[in-house]
Amino acid sequence: MANFILSAFADEVSPLLDVQLAYLNKMEVGYIEPRNVNGTNISSLTLDEAKEAKAKMDKHGIKVSSIGSPIGKIKTTDDFAEQLKLFENTLDIADIMETKNIRIFSFYFAAGIKPEDHRSIVMDRLGQFLKIAEKRNIVLCHENEKGIYGETPENCLDIMKEFDGKIKSVFDNANFAFCFHEAYPKGVDLLLPYLQYAHIKDADAEGVIVPAGKGAGKVPETLKAINKAYNGDFLLTVEPHLNIFSGLEKLSNLDELKVKNVYGTPEEAFNTAINATRDILASL
Repeated sequence: MANFILSAFADEVSPLLDVQLAYLNKMEVGYIEPRNVNGTNISSLTLDEAKEAKAKMDKHGIKVSSIGSPIGKIKTTDDFAEQLKLFENTLDIADIMETKNIRIFSFYFAAGIKPEDHRSIVMDRLGQFLKIAEKRNIVLCHENEKGIYGETPENCLDIMKEFDGKIKSVFDNANFAFCFHEAYPKGVDLLLPYLQYAHIKDADAEGVIVPAGKGAGKVPETLKAINKAYNGDFLLTVEPHLNIFSGLEKLSNLDELKVKNVYGTPEEAFNTAINATRDILASL
């Protein structure tokens, strides 16, 4: 049986770290997956800025579950040397934040190009990341997302197997559902042995983001499977995407992202997401 622990992308409440941390305290969420810190992406912080942010987290009693980095969110034709510099900075930030997890992606490519045509360059670049990360005792956690090599459950599994499970999976039900791939049972069946943690959001059959458990992502079924398969702590990062928030347009390649935006405030949307997650966990 898993001991589920909640984390959150609290930048959906506010880009300001102080507001994020105060909100997490209010909602009794003890972890954060930092992404937008005072208007700057976590991977682009200077080390002094990262230390200042960590001091604030410590003051609020908030721990870091994983670094919500954008590493691997570039095209296979983009300059990889610059990406490696950003990756090295992200590793330093992970050390400061006292986490061993860094969320990564597996590269975009031009529309109309088959993913397999870019497999060799994707695996080469991921391999370079892994070689560096292993020396630092950092775990690379690959998130499935639209338009990258690892969009489908099958291609995510290909990555896991290519690196003998040394690159782990961040399972995102909504990203599979949004792209009309089967998160459960197919995605879970293929990736369950490789999970490091999961993102909690959902999307309905039309690709509209909805509270967890209300869509086609089958979040409750996924969490039941994780609960059965894992013993000990298992982190869940709540990522609502239930309203338009500062920086949303920079986060993904989901050009058709549909958000109902029916909530009056970011806090109301986030409250809904956290409560939906807790309701699912209570039913397991």
